[in-house]
Amino acid sequence: MKDNFTFKNGVTVSNRIVMAPMTISASTADGRVSDEELVYYYRRAKSGIGMIITACAYIMDNGIAFPDSLKVTQDDDIQELAKVAKSIQDGGAKAVLQIYHGGRMANPKYQLGKEVVSASAIAAPRPNMPTPRALTHEEIEALITAFAEATRRAIEAGFDGVELHGANTYLLQQFVSPHSNQRDDEWGGNVERRFTFPLRVVEACAHMIQEYAKKPFVFGYRVSPEEREEPGITMDDTLAFVRALAKTPLDYVHASVGKFDGGSMRDAEDTTSRVALLQQAVGEELAVIGVGALQTREQVEEALATVPLVSLGHALIYDPDWYEKMALGLDDAVHTMLYTSKKDELDIPQSLWEMITTIPGWFTVAQEEK
Repeated sequence: MKDNFTFKNGVTVSNRIVMAPMTISASTADGRVSDEELVYYYRRAKSGIGMIITACAYIMDNGIAFPDSLKVTQDDDIQELAKVAKSIQDGGAKAVLQIYHGGRMANPKYQLGKEVVSASAIAAPRPNMPTPRALTHEEIEALITAFAEATRRAIEAGFDGVELHGANTYLLQQFVSPHSNQRDDEWGGNVERRFTFPLRVVEACAHMIQEYAKKPFVFGYRVSPEEREEPGITMDDTLAFVRALAKTPLDYVHASVGKFDGGSMRDAEDTTSRVALLQQAVGEELAVIGVGALQTREQVEEALATVPLVSLGHALIYDPDWYEKMALGLDDAVHTMLYTSKKDELDIPQSLWEMITTIPGWFTVAQEEK
């Protein structure tokens, strides 16, 4: 895990460990960055990991899925975002801004009066979700521009890269899905036509990178391999999609799965790792970042035998010094759950701390280390 890695666009990270993007709701209600947010990122960067991908930043005011999150909707946001990039880089890691639009998963409570929109007027199959309005052609073109402008702002804020959040049922994924995209125009239809919007977004962001980046700038895309919905995204759909992504200027594709070696969520008899299938499909063209319940040295090294990079989420919340301890061979000193008695040592924003300790089953929480 200590070997460095160079993406195809020329960005080199010092090792194969990435901090996964995780919702922390630690910004202010109007999207300004808080001091505890900066401390949270810096603390984990200085442990020695190679790259940190931020919590997702919304690109338009009608796409907000979380309270108190980063925003990248206008040029006035650049100065705030620059603080985040600097905090990560000062710690020694590469800084990547994840950008997204919530689409039908946007929460009306945080929409600043804007209506919820998506590819089609079909509500997400979850309790109390609103029925979105189908986007017009002109609005879709404006969204493509908004993703591109967000990429430019990330460059001007000093980030080392951007990741398009095309996973976890947000808008980019909604256009790929036959459940949420039932359009019959150029933005929908068969599986290839459902790729049109995300591929146009990739193209527009790549153009901004080419025009504005003065140094190598990493460009990634996060994908959820399957959906439970019927009809929903299948693994065959995703393999076709990532093969299309591999023909673009992207540097990497980042899996979003619950377990690194987990099989299909649609077919219990299909136990082949979804991450391994992504690697087999495009590993020669794109770096694949694997993820999923990786905490121990053995788990990470086994994953790195399949993919070139892995991202850690819970592990770096439980122990911000995870990488440093592993590098020193202090495996037994790594915290494997959240110890509430160590709150003052972990530099976790209060908002995230409250979510972790009140949502049952999300994290493993204990009072004292045994």
